Amino acid sequence: MADARERARKFCERFGLQVPILQAPMAGSCPPGLAIAVAEAGGMGARGVLQDAPAGIADWAEQFRAGSSGAFQLNVWIPDPPAGDPAERERRVEQAREFLGRFGTPGDAEGPVPPVFEEQCEAMLAARPAVISSIMGLFEPDYVRRLHEQGIAWFACATTLEDALAAQEAGADAVVAQGMEAGGHRGAFDQDAAERTDVGLFALLPWFADHLRVPIIAAGGVADGRALAAALALGASAVQVGTALLRCPETKTSKEWSAALDSLAPEATMTTRAYTGRLARAAPTPYLRAWTEPGAPRPAPFPDQMRLVGQWRRGTPDGLDRANLWAGQSAALATEEPAAAVVSRMWREASDLLA
Repeated sequence: MADARERARKFCERFGLQVPILQAPMAGSCPPGLAIAVAEAGGMGARGVLQDAPAGIADWAEQFRAGSSGAFQLNVWIPDPPAGDPAERERRVEQAREFLGRFGTPGDAEGPVPPVFEEQCEAMLAARPAVISSIMGLFEPDYVRRLHEQGIAWFACATTLEDALAAQEAGADAVVAQGMEAGGHRGAFDQDAAERTDVGLFALLPWFADHLRVPIIAAGGVADGRALAAALALGASAVQVGTALLRCPETKTSKEWSAALDSLAPEATMTTRAYTGRLARAAPTPYLRAWTEPGAPRPAPFPDQMRLVGQWRRGTPDGLDRANLWAGQSAALATEEPAAAVVSRMWREASDLLA
């Protein structure tokens, strides 16, 4: 276990951490208070900026720095490649719209359009975090050059070795190995093939470790010291934790969402495209199950499905989940402890096991 501890030590030294624990950059669930708490406990805070305009990114970074001098990362989704047949896309949108009619009356306008990706990228550079991370693809070479020139590291999420090697070749400073246990969105580069990248974290880690030169960050189902120790033993240099922090008071998760995570069995979680159009793991609800019934259409592509769901939530929804209830397979291990206590306990438990 000495090698595992040494990898973690080097990673922490490189990125200014005291413990090899990163907060997952969960879009919509990363208030500054949570990131500050994780950073002050020695880990790395985070923000997923998918829904943030440039001013929002700048404001979040300012609030974080007012509460901590620790490290944080900003994360963004890589846009889809140009759409295929417009007629086919519109057909799927209309099918989804018709199916959503089962869940009440929509509002007058669809949900908001995601901010402009290029503007978000510029705002992330201006915020000068320790790390800018990507999911569902790779940054363009010029952007990688620019962030490296500013001393910012790039972490790239990958669900297959092919994608991980492509990220390493493109200049990623670390690869986030995302197992299928992870809550929230699947980080597959090809979202149409996301269902087939169904590999558990503890099969993925040694596979990555045997082929990559850059550090590996383990993500998916890591919710206590046992999983942290196991991830380090299998080749990771650090872990990224999301669902385990959702019930912490600093996250300000809704009572409905927190209750859905309480005692949630691993096999009870489900993967779905019904919230956003991209594959993600969530707690089961009647709304999500409806999309798996015989004859139900496939949800519309991203971001069309996300905008449609937003439109229905703005109307008079009936049976539509009020929030996206993301949940990893270790959700039952999430507690209502302060985030700092969770981070400290995880590292203490892992250190005992690795000693």
